[in-house]
Amino acid sequence: MSRPFAPRSSSSSAAFFRVNGKIRAREVRLIGVDGKQLGVLSLGDALTAARTNGVDLVEIAATATPPVCRLVDFGKFRYEQAKKDKESKKHQHANKVKEIQLSPKIDPHDFGVKLSHAIDFLCEDMKVKVVLKFRGREMAHTEYGFQLIEKLLKEIVPFGHPDAQARLVGRAINLMISPLPRNKRAKNPNAHPDTGARPAPSAASDANHKPAAAAAHQEPVAIIGADGANAGQGAFQNNPFTQLDVK
Repeated sequence: MSRPFAPRSSSSSAAFFRVNGKIRAREVRLIGVDGKQLGVLSLGDALTAARTNGVDLVEIAATATPPVCRLVDFGKFRYEQAKKDKESKKHQHANKVKEIQLSPKIDPHDFGVKLSHAIDFLCEDMKVKVVLKFRGREMAHTEYGFQLIEKLLKEIVPFGHPDAQARLVGRAINLMISPLPRNKRAKNPNAHPDTGARPAPSAASDANHKPAAAAAHQEPVAIIGADGANAGQGAFQNNPFTQLDVK
């Protein structure tokens, strides 16, 4: 005997569909096994049709008047529904938003760093919110801020597009940029060509940036004296006493 209600522990999407004896409508609009509509039937006649065909009566549109039911194997129906849910989740992207802040008097190098960060975020399928803040008397020349935003948009065209025009809200210009689809987006210029990640610093660059303290702890060099003897480790290379004639 079928229970009147679905168990609360069920978490699948098919648990929200009433099946067979769980359906409470007096009349239903029935869809046959072959997908053709069979018209409006009483619930008893619909259940009889399900038993005759050896399938289940599944309510697929409970809010319709009358509710729409389908003759289908409930196990197969649950599998198809789970497959559809999985496919739909593949195309859903979590809209993560990253924010970068600018100023009208930003240094060109700092602007390049902010631009590089924005490109990295867009290439990772994240939205970028650009906020350009004005301070004090800078509000008298907001056109410089809009010119900086236009410069940013020109550099970012291969990676993203603005959702709307930049607008001044209070003492700041706000702009939201969305990433382009992957098939239309340029490759990240900051990423490694093979791994797609940022390149790690090389050993040569580490040697060039070696701290002075590390250089001071280098191994001493053995010095050979004028007579061919080893002057020993730790001796001065430019020892002024080596040329002194002692009698």
